[in-house]
Amino acid sequence: MNSNKDPLINYIHLEETCTIRLSQSKKLKKAEQKTYTVEEAVEAIGFGRFHILLLCIMGSTNVAEAMEIMLLAVISPIIRCEWLLEEWQVAMVTTIVFLGFMVFSGIWGFFADRYGRWKILLISTIWSSYYSGLTSFAHTYGWFVFLRSMVGCGVSGHSQGFILMTEFMPSKYRGRILPLGQIFWLTGSTAEILLAYLIVPTLGWRWLVRISTLPSIILLVVFKCIPESARYSVSVGNTQNAKQTLDYIAKMNRSCLPQGSLIKTQMAKRGSIFDLIDSEYRRTTLQCCFIWLGTAFAYYGLVLTSSELLENNPICGDTTGSNEPNSLEICHCKMFKDADYQTMIISTLGEFMFVPFSSFIIETLGRRNSLAATMGASGIFFLLLNICNSRALLTTLLFILRALVSANFIIIYIYTAEVYPTIMRSLGLGSCSSMARIGAMIAPFIAQVLLTSWPIVALCLFSAVCITCSILAFTLPIETKGREMQEIKPVPNGL
Repeated sequence: MNSNKDPLINYIHLEETCTIRLSQSKKLKKAEQKTYTVEEAVEAIGFGRFHILLLCIMGSTNVAEAMEIMLLAVISPIIRCEWLLEEWQVAMVTTIVFLGFMVFSGIWGFFADRYGRWKILLISTIWSSYYSGLTSFAHTYGWFVFLRSMVGCGVSGHSQGFILMTEFMPSKYRGRILPLGQIFWLTGSTAEILLAYLIVPTLGWRWLVRISTLPSIILLVVFKCIPESARYSVSVGNTQNAKQTLDYIAKMNRSCLPQGSLIKTQMAKRGSIFDLIDSEYRRTTLQCCFIWLGTAFAYYGLVLTSSELLENNPICGDTTGSNEPNSLEICHCKMFKDADYQTMIISTLGEFMFVPFSSFIIETLGRRNSLAATMGASGIFFLLLNICNSRALLTTLLFILRALVSANFIIIYIYTAEVYPTIMRSLGLGSCSSMARIGAMIAPFIAQVLLTSWPIVALCLFSAVCITCSILAFTLPIETKGREMQEIKPVPNGL
């Protein structure tokens, strides 16, 4: 009797087993079908130890860049004396440096979108440190200008460090953390002024140049701690490398990736200059380019204007109380004094003033309104410089104005990195940065040439540009606050 029931019982058991296995197989297959994007992975990992390391290393590229740029301001009186230069020749040094910066910003951005942010950052840092070291051996004005222009070409690639920070940072932390990168720029600027104060009177300007190269050399050693951007890897179809990078970040942050597998993408067409001016981004690109131009024009114009106002304030006339030129003035020599270095440091420290409030302002008002407010305020304070002031009041105005023009740079950097998709992000930032260098190239002739003859005209010109940029910022078509970073270009009407 039992033997007659065995086949039926066995069949029922077999059917139940098959059903269970089929159910498990479906669940496993369903789990395998789960996917996630880099954006979702970055958000799931959150902010942690990796991002602190990222901020310290990539932020330090700002230290190196700031020292190379500020070097132009502190060294101007020295080379004017050594080679008996005219005002336009001194201004030409800064202009040629930013010409190299302008030409190579777009080139580095183009290659970064094709070969990776990390590689271009490494190459550009090697380039800038090499030519910076050579500058210290220049014995003629012509060689000095050429070698500094090569430094400008290399330094322009440092913006890839900011791109890497932006692409690794969770969305809710971008507005809070990225402005802190300005601290590194301010550290570099302040350090360069202090080094000039200590080194130039004793060892000379050539040793100042050599020591100013050291941060770039140190960066070459620590770059290996930061991987290539996972967003970039996915955009070129290298999903395996992107997954390894995300695993590394999750492990450092003691976090976990989402369940499933990273979405594999087709090899995306890389962005071109024509994508920046098509129907989706034309207005954004044009307005951003002019804002970048005005931001750099105001920032570097103020840095150089500060030097001129300290050397010989053209607004108040001769501050020495004597109309007789001394022997140094006849020889084109008018070196900075201790009080001048102190005022430069105080005005530079003014940039720190915005940092504690930057995250709150940017996140509360949004990118566009914040930029419009700081640009408009910059224009007003440029006008106030037209008033003949005591050194104390002049220092106060320069202190506040440095905070405002620095804020302009912080906000426009964040906005530009967020508004463009991954396939053209470096190209977009690089192209806008190139336009900024046009403003930086013009600034020396306004701050060091026009200011000495027509100071009111020069300062009013700086003010007018800032106010125009304020209007353009307020009317930007896209607000990026809280917006996911785009990986590819949206379809028409998809914004």
